[in-house]
Amino acid sequence: MTDTDRRALLGLGLTAGLAAGFAGDAFAQSVTRGDAATEAAPARPAPEAKYRVPFAVIGLDHNHIYGITDAVIRGGGVLTAFLSTDPKQIAAFRKRYGDIKLARSEQEILDDRAIKLVCSAAIPSLRAPLGVRVMRAGKDYLSDKAAMTTLEQLAEVRRTIKETGRKFGIMYSERLEVPAAVMAGQMVHDGAIGKVIQTVNLAPHRLSKPSRPDWFWDPSRNGGILTDVGSHQADQFVYLTGSKRAHVVAAQTGNFNNPDHPQFQDFGDMMLNGDGGAGYVRVDWFTPDGLPTWGDGRLFILGTEGYIELRKYVDIAGRPGGNHLFIADRKGSRYLDCSKVPLPFGPQFVTDLVERTSVAQDQDGALLAAELVLTATARATPARA
Repeated sequence: MTDTDRRALLGLGLTAGLAAGFAGDAFAQSVTRGDAATEAAPARPAPEAKYRVPFAVIGLDHNHIYGITDAVIRGGGVLTAFLSTDPKQIAAFRKRYGDIKLARSEQEILDDRAIKLVCSAAIPSLRAPLGVRVMRAGKDYLSDKAAMTTLEQLAEVRRTIKETGRKFGIMYSERLEVPAAVMAGQMVHDGAIGKVIQTVNLAPHRLSKPSRPDWFWDPSRNGGILTDVGSHQADQFVYLTGSKRAHVVAAQTGNFNNPDHPQFQDFGDMMLNGDGGAGYVRVDWFTPDGLPTWGDGRLFILGTEGYIELRKYVDIAGRPGGNHLFIADRKGSRYLDCSKVPLPFGPQFVTDLVERTSVAQDQDGALLAAELVLTATARATPARA
């Protein structure tokens, strides 16, 4: 994180929130974020949102679109139009956001010069091609992760960014929209645990088998488990270690409990190494039914002067709720409840669109994380019990 990033984060009230013991939300924000359900009150602009930017949504295939849309609205985005052909998706979207204009076609949105940003949570294999079309139409783009499913798609995205000068944002919500992860990032970049040596991410998810669409089971459409779920963890590795260059040391994937979907991957792990540190990632679809949330996401950050552990969504048999941060350093060990830490991504991202800055997300870092998981997927060996 640069000094500019720190100043921007402080300007959004993070330090003030700490000093006040998080005595209330710093923003008038929705709870629709990386650790919460989507059936909450609709988002509204944060007081610090500097601009109002018209944006549209194309692709509602994953319910992450609600968290993405809310984040942009918190930043000052004005939801102007959306596109879907699924009556259930249309009804659910309008129930949350009101009688928003339903576009007749993708081209109608691309041709609308008033719209400056397009957001998408389409089927993963369709996200990058859509982003290329959006950028070539002179607009910026914000995709759900995984934002691309092949290295060829990644290469085309990079070419288009260079040719058009547009932004291709990726919503890595497990860092950008989780208060505990925001706090951990700030602490790391303020030197709280010295130089980061390694990150370890454990990311189990609940399968919820009956509710999954056909594309969920097809690696050619969702990218496979390391690309799909592992995108979040690669992003955290890149960001927290500050790596500008990185490579995959080893990777494996397997299907241990879904023989009815033989191509599906329900387990994967990978080892990463960068010029800022090392990383290990394990992802799986084995959250047990007895856990009170969809997954027990855990992040361990080892530094030269201490370490941080996050229990993002649940502290099993411990404190209620999510966003638990534990730190041990030279001064001792302590616990921080991060549930009231503000989420700066939305206001920062919308400001970046207008001012052509890169405070909310570093473009190269976002694409490096994508490159790592795509490479890991391509090189993965079979995992066996």
